[in-house]
Amino acid sequence: MTIQWFPGHMTSARKKAAETMALTDVVIEVCDARLPEASSNPMIRELRLHRQRPCLKLLNKSDLADPAVTQAWLDYYNSQPGVKAVAMSSKKPGEAARVPALCKTLAPHRNDGIKPLRMMIMGIPNVGKSTLMNALLKRRVAAVGDEPAVTKSQMCIDLGPTMSITDTPGLMWPKIKHDSDGFMLAASHAIGRNAVIDSEVAIFLAALLLQRYPALLAQRYGLVTDGMDGIGVVEAVAKKRGCIVKGRRGGELDLEKAAMILLTDYRGGKLGRVSLETPASRAAMLAAASAPEDPAAE
Repeated sequence: MTIQWFPGHMTSARKKAAETMALTDVVIEVCDARLPEASSNPMIRELRLHRQRPCLKLLNKSDLADPAVTQAWLDYYNSQPGVKAVAMSSKKPGEAARVPALCKTLAPHRNDGIKPLRMMIMGIPNVGKSTLMNALLKRRVAAVGDEPAVTKSQMCIDLGPTMSITDTPGLMWPKIKHDSDGFMLAASHAIGRNAVIDSEVAIFLAALLLQRYPALLAQRYGLVTDGMDGIGVVEAVAKKRGCIVKGRRGGELDLEKAAMILLTDYRGGKLGRVSLETPASRAAMLAAASAPEDPAAE
């Protein structure tokens, strides 16, 4: 399965974002701390580099991510020019309150109190942009939901006499280049369910967890993971949780139900603090993708 998802409203959202960025001092890019690069829209990077805008990269949902891996990502991003990266949870008001001051460090020319600091929140769907906006304003002004693409229009609000912030719709890109990115995004609920097959996404997630966090799987579901593969994990979850297809003889396993149990547990942090990619795994994936095919393998 190849995962692609680019709803029609995102074309106009991209055009509007480009127009707004021309009037913006700092781009706040919200990513999922569990998959920072897979959840980073390459179009956002292209737009801000074209306009030469600095970026505050927020690794949101850091309370769900592996802290050691998150630190590796922070080191990676903070070595890039024009980028300042921090880990946070936008659901925690105290952490969200740091954002304006961090933006000021990236736009020192706006610290004179004369011209307002203009900030712009960007990111893919369901990474917490609207939650951040509400936390900054200390009231609910942006719609929040556990489904991607809840926000469909821009909203600009003054944070005070010297600051303004614009919230933008979640923005995907027209073609997801790497299949693993599509699966990681789907597992993290950044892609609409109509574009994916949940059981296949869960099998991908299970295989990745077997590779990196087998102890968490074993602890959550009471499994012996030795020798298992991804589908074996989903089948085992179905057995442990009594997921049986109703009306079928022989006790046929309901793998779709078991898949949703695994995906929901991951999304809610019930498996523990999990990161789906590291800087090293990302580099290895890109190297493998760009390697020339071996003619002898044909």
